[in-house]
Amino acid sequence: MTSLAPAPPSQLPATLAELLASGYVPRTVKAEMQENLLRRLREGLPTLPGIVGFEHTVGPQVERAILAGHDFVLLGERGQGKTRLIRSLIGLLDEWLPYVAGCEISDEPTAPVCARCRRMSAELGADLPIAWRHRSERYGEKLATPDTSVGDLVGDIDPVKVAEGRSLGDPETIHYGLVPRTNRGIFALNELPDLVERIQVALLNVLEERDIQVRGYSLRLPLDMMIVASANPEDYTNRGRIITPLKDRFGAEIRTHYPLELEMEVQLIEQEAEIQAVIPRHLLDVVARFTRGVRESTAIDQRSGVSARFSIACVEELSGAALRRAAITGDDEPVARVGDLIDIVPALRGKVEFDVTEEGYEDETLVLLARHAIADSWRTHLGGQRARPFLTHLVAWFDEGNTLETSDVMSSTGILRAVGPIEGLGAVVSDVEPGMAESPGLAASIVELAAEGLWLTRRIDKDDAGGTVTYASSRVADDDDDEGGE
Repeated sequence: MTSLAPAPPSQLPATLAELLASGYVPRTVKAEMQENLLRRLREGLPTLPGIVGFEHTVGPQVERAILAGHDFVLLGERGQGKTRLIRSLIGLLDEWLPYVAGCEISDEPTAPVCARCRRMSAELGADLPIAWRHRSERYGEKLATPDTSVGDLVGDIDPVKVAEGRSLGDPETIHYGLVPRTNRGIFALNELPDLVERIQVALLNVLEERDIQVRGYSLRLPLDMMIVASANPEDYTNRGRIITPLKDRFGAEIRTHYPLELEMEVQLIEQEAEIQAVIPRHLLDVVARFTRGVRESTAIDQRSGVSARFSIACVEELSGAALRRAAITGDDEPVARVGDLIDIVPALRGKVEFDVTEEGYEDETLVLLARHAIADSWRTHLGGQRARPFLTHLVAWFDEGNTLETSDVMSSTGILRAVGPIEGLGAVVSDVEPGMAESPGLAASIVELAAEGLWLTRRIDKDDAGGTVTYASSRVADDDDDEGGE
């Protein structure tokens, strides 16, 4: 992961003598993280900022592993925030770290380990030049892929340096890989079991003895780092694609999970989704319930999991649907409606692995789960006593022979004009969306939720033809049946 690090403050020491005079005391990276974590815990500050739903489960396990000085592996299905959690550990590092200027592996100035820096230290002594690295530059990350080589992770001979006239036995001809270049920092290896076994073997010394071996060099390079990995539980077994000695070298295995509570799911969506339109709170609730329903469905292959990206993409698609409608209809404010959810189901199909028995019924399965979510949310928001007067008047309006047409290009004002003034609508809007300013778009969204819920609970009829949905009284169909019987 690359980032644009800020320039170091000009008053920081520039030589070894200035550094020692400032009172600098060297620490290992794990001791540094332990001290910063303990300070945050004492001050009541968040230890893993930006991580939702792990406060009382995964978070304490991660804190204990860090305080124990352990490397650890996060086990969990896709989209559970493993990489986000690992990257949040950067905040436990000191903001600035001194190192020998020009060193590829960020050598500790008071005790350099690479051949170049030892030579410079012997030659320059207290005048050894010091540079400073921001904590964002002390994080290395590699996605494990089958083509990852030992050279990528550990290092190899640099032919350019050899061509410059140095002998093959010179340690300075080594081109360091990602692991040593993250010395005195945090190194993350995502999807660890995807590394082929011979590459996993190359990591054994790194995790235990904290050194590296490059080809035939007589080289021992002590490394100082925190190593964190992520993996799918199904693959992280000795029957899967992980060698047992490597498992044994991680100090802790920590299981992650999807949000345990509905409110946490909503909070995660709000934090991660890039929303450009108005997504009412009740619609976020529907999406959260929809996601949880997909995760629990027997029609879905749960071994691969249902990523949080499913709900995030769903909300972003709803935002896009609202923007499109507003551009076509001229609505002043783009507001998503519950009918948009059914329209975007095909776009979400690629984020879910279905059971083989569901082949050919993917869209129908997702639509059914979406309707279950809408019905649950409708009962939560409109199933109480406060909404009953509004729903009673809306059903009566349909029983009078009125119909309501809506579609992905029906304007908010068109929906409100069709139903006219209905007693209790304003109170329901305020009750369901207390934190939002009233608007035609919001009122139309509530009306559509109410109509859809009435149909799902079999109190009115619905006809969906050609992208236009028509809600009507169920009594009309009953009367037609009676006349046909006569």
